[in-house]
Order: sequence, then C-alpha cells, then structure tokens
Amino acid sequence: MTVSNLVSTAHLHSVTIATAESCTGGLVSAALTDVPGSSAVFSHGYVTYSNSAKTEMLGVSVKTLADFGAVSPEVAAEMALGALRNSGATIAVSISGIAGPGGSDHKPEGRVCFGLAVTDQKTITKTLEFGALGRQNVREAACNQALALLHDAVHEMNTPLRK
Repeated sequence: MTVSNLVSTAHLHSVTIATAESCTGGLVSAALTDVPGSSAVFSHGYVTYSNSAKTEMLGVSVKTLADFGAVSPEVAAEMALGALRNSGATIAVSISGIAGPGGSDHKPEGRVCFGLAVTDQKTITKTLEFGALGRQNVREAACNQALALLHDAVHEMNTPLRK
C-alpha cells in the first residue's frame, strides 16, 4: 500500500477524505498532502488533541468522553462521524491513543483507537496495542494503520461485488 496509490484510487472514484487526529497530531494529513494532486481528494484535517477540541470541532459528546475516556472506540467513532459530517467528505478516519510515555494499567502506552466513517455505511472502530515502542514509533505506527484503513476502505468502496 502506498499513499500515492490511495490518493490516485480515491481521485479515480471521486472519493474525498477527512481526518480527525489526536495522538498523531496531523501525521495522517501530512502524509496525504505529501502526494502531488492530493488536493483533489483531501478535504479536511482536524487535529483535536484536547477533549475540548474534540467536542467543539467534531461534536464528540462530553458524556462519551466522561464515560469512556478519549482513548476509546466510542470516542474514535464519534470523532470519525464528526469529521465526516462537518467536512462533507465521503470517508473519514480518526485516531486517538496513548503515544507515551506513560499510560495506566487500564489504558497502557501504545493503545490506539481508530474510527472509520463512510457515507451511508456503519462506522467501524479498531483498537490496536502497539506497546511501549516510544512516542514517535507509536505515532508513526498509528499513522500507517490509519492510512491502511483508508486504503482498504477506498478500494472496497470501488470493488464490484462478485456473484
């Protein structure tokens, strides 16, 4: 999977992309915009590092944050849906995690939650435990996973069903 392939496939099928990033701090948006021609498919990039940014920019529920915490599938889903709704894009990916150092027994360093929202489809979430790889390595792994989720979703959206 290359980011260039993701961008060209999205462009070919008129798919637009939005991101909602927390622990990656814009790495996914940067990876997408590193590709020439990405302006045809990249719509919005929300960097919502704080809980208040998540609620103000993406409409994440204060109750969801209080009940589950920022690093949770529930918040990741709301982040992706908020990015999709606010941007008007076709697909949105969200990332929220604990890059480190630190963490807790309940939410360890290296835990990252992803959300993927696609127009007229059920939002999916995925949680990965990258482990205590170090802050930069967790952020890069999370970025790569988010790009892979986008890549797979864009290709699935445009693959004819086989009989």
